Amino acid sequence: MSRWSFVGRTDELSRLLAAVHDEQGHGLFFSGSAGVGKSRLLREGVAALPTDRYALSFVAASTATAALPFGGLAPVLPAEQPPGLSPAGVLRWGVEVLQEQAAGRRIVLAIDDAHLLDPPSAALVHLLARAENTTVLGTLRSGEQIPLPIRALWTDDLVTHAELAPLGPGETAGLLAALLAGPVDSVSAERLFRLCAGNPLLLRELVLAATTGGEMVRTYGLWRWTGRLELAPSLTDLIDTRIGRLAPGVRAVVELVAFGEPLGLRLLDRAADPADVEVAEERGLITVVPDDRRVDVRLAHPLYGEVIRRRCPVSRTRRLQAQLAERVELAGARRRGDLLRVAVWRLDSGTAQDPGLLLQAAVQAFTRYDVPLATRLARAALDADGGYDAAELLATILMFGDRPTEAIGVLDAVAGDIACEHRRSRWLTVRGMVSYWGLSEQSTVDTIAVAGQALTDPGHQARVRAFEAIMRLHGLDVDTALRLGRSVLDRPAASVAARELARCTIAHVDAVQGRFRASATAIDRVQAEAANWRADMPYLQLAMELARGTRLALCGDLAGIDAIVADEFADQAGAGDFRLGTGYLSILQAYAARLRGRGDDALKASLGACAVLATSRVFAGLAHAERAQAALLRGDVATAVTAMAEADRTQAPGMAVLRPWLEQARGAVLAAGGDLTGATRQLCELADRLRADGFAGHEALVLHDLVRLGQATAAVGPTCTDGNRRTVAQRLAELCETVDGVLAPLLARHARAAAERDGAALLEVADGFAKLDLTVWAVDATATALHGWRRNRSASAAAAHERLAALLTRCDEIRTPALDALRPTLSDRELEIAGFAAAGVTSRAIASRLFLSHRTVENHLQRVYSKLGITSRAELGAALRAIPGHGGGPAG
Repeated sequence: MSRWSFVGRTDELSRLLAAVHDEQGHGLFFSGSAGVGKSRLLREGVAALPTDRYALSFVAASTATAALPFGGLAPVLPAEQPPGLSPAGVLRWGVEVLQEQAAGRRIVLAIDDAHLLDPPSAALVHLLARAENTTVLGTLRSGEQIPLPIRALWTDDLVTHAELAPLGPGETAGLLAALLAGPVDSVSAERLFRLCAGNPLLLRELVLAATTGGEMVRTYGLWRWTGRLELAPSLTDLIDTRIGRLAPGVRAVVELVAFGEPLGLRLLDRAADPADVEVAEERGLITVVPDDRRVDVRLAHPLYGEVIRRRCPVSRTRRLQAQLAERVELAGARRRGDLLRVAVWRLDSGTAQDPGLLLQAAVQAFTRYDVPLATRLARAALDADGGYDAAELLATILMFGDRPTEAIGVLDAVAGDIACEHRRSRWLTVRGMVSYWGLSEQSTVDTIAVAGQALTDPGHQARVRAFEAIMRLHGLDVDTALRLGRSVLDRPAASVAARELARCTIAHVDAVQGRFRASATAIDRVQAEAANWRADMPYLQLAMELARGTRLALCGDLAGIDAIVADEFADQAGAGDFRLGTGYLSILQAYAARLRGRGDDALKASLGACAVLATSRVFAGLAHAERAQAALLRGDVATAVTAMAEADRTQAPGMAVLRPWLEQARGAVLAAGGDLTGATRQLCELADRLRADGFAGHEALVLHDLVRLGQATAAVGPTCTDGNRRTVAQRLAELCETVDGVLAPLLARHARAAAERDGAALLEVADGFAKLDLTVWAVDATATALHGWRRNRSASAAAAHERLAALLTRCDEIRTPALDALRPTLSDRELEIAGFAAAGVTSRAIASRLFLSHRTVENHLQRVYSKLGITSRAELGAALRAIPGHGGGPAG
């Protein structure tokens, strides 16, 4: 693990430094809980101050010095005091000593843990704060007794007092990356943030324990926490110190909450002495939280529960869990989630005897996408003689836990228990799902089709047909998929789950064919019926998200992608280890970040998807293709080539519907590697295949990739009646007639403007892309316009430079073929001179600095003007800012 870097706290550090620089104020004190980062913040602030302007003194008070007169300030005072001074005289002497040591500089006295100062030291600090040339900084631990002279500092308005809040999620993720010397996947970062509650010290101890125990795993350069929590002795001791010694009654309260949270306050008052509940709350061990019309009790910190549960003897643990189950059952188990909680308590306490309860709880856990818990409950239900229903559910959950072989074994073991068409239809669909997507057996779709025809009940047959339809779609047999999907919708006997699964298939086809409005309407209908299909078919959510994500990506709706990535399903999938859901949403997140020009975010999200999907092939190929695209945006061709090879290796045969995205990435990799001819051929062939399949929505994006490569006039499609083939620009114009939305016309305008080399039209297109937040495409359109104007030394180049520079400020440092074509071949000397000139340095001053002649500087500038397509210094700053990675100022 790397050194504990100082991360975040930008505002707090600025506030600390401002308190020193503002000579009207006298200081700032931060209060906060132990480990929240007060001491580190204070040290960083003091370290940032120049010693030539400030006389810096840093002291750390402690319990060891609290009983010694002036013990807290011993490091900054002389070892011996002048004899015979009164207490007041000693204080004046201390002030004079520090003034002499300052030698005319402003005094900055920083006191860490100022609540531990001895009384004389506290009095001296108060007296110093009243001096004109002194600033006092300090930290205090929340909840501790504070010496009166220190408290008087802010009550007398001598210093400002502020509470140092815990780190936020973003700062915690940054600290994690610093601790591990590499990025951490978002799900792991969120889980660790919740456990440490934003406390840096607790976070460090958690990470240290996880890395020591091998629970932090690095995959594709991204750290991922496996989820098993290990508590290092140092962390346990720290939590023990916070909890302190507990009376038996108070311990009973804390233990009940540890095993039952969130626990209703009424239930807790009946299970324990209300007086003990009050003591636990007063000591900050539990917290009472209103929840609508109810009042819940939780532990004050997530790690308290981990320590309490591990320290509780097994026999008492089982007794407490059984007690909680009994009390909730007696109360009627009316609250949402009570059934699941009771089942877990019964299972953990060894009192689970009802397979029906366990089965219902497993269904509920799966509807919440908690795969590990659902697996455990379903297996317990099967072991408790839950029969076929438990086996079917367990096999389904195992499929989504990346254990398809085990799932097949569970299903085959109960094949002899299938005595009716209802079970037969469900067994066929679950086994078909496992073998097709889990084991990549493409022949499954034909097997399920034949078996489904043998069913006589229309409702059961509809279920099998719905599964066959989505398998046909994923195998690119689109016509059959549509026919089957529509036939399911035409059957009144079809279950809600079967109908909505079929509707997802149709919505997906509508999306790739460019019928975005129809696709959105269908997806909204599926979502509206969620309450009626979730218990029967929770995984239908994936089919819905794939259809919805495909539509949003193809129509360029990045705000829509943001919305589903932030939806409740994303949180549930991450918390419940529902990897297919988490992985796919991360791919969408990477896609949106990439089109916005946020290459770092795109690469991190795509790496997260690759790591999560490492054991599943359903979306793995797509994840690696997106990783390749993100790497290209950052200019890392080698990583993109490697990622593309991984995409080909991991692409599932049964997910051919995702193949166009991989082929788009392949074209981008070829172009970035210098093979423009190969990239053009690759994308033209892909466009032709998509046209033949009727995938107009996707075809438009592929044709636009060709436009961005400067191939707007390339020939695509079959030969027309006039004996010629359509150009990319012409084909995009045709697609405007069939593809919904605002994006297709914008793509067509881009192609036409590029083909006609119409700079003004290209800038209008760039404005359109920018309004949709498609920043990379806006950059490319602007760069294309500027390339032509530079070549012609047009006066329009100046404004285009300004616009391109503004667009690039919205991005990370990015690379695209259009930008590469625009990038001037300026030598290091030319860049250096141009930077000085753009900053307003005269040619004579530049010549003097660089030991050159005035004529040499002017000659360099003229060459720079020629290469940038500008005519004067006035245009130079914007032209340099329009070069990715160049700020427009002097290099030094």
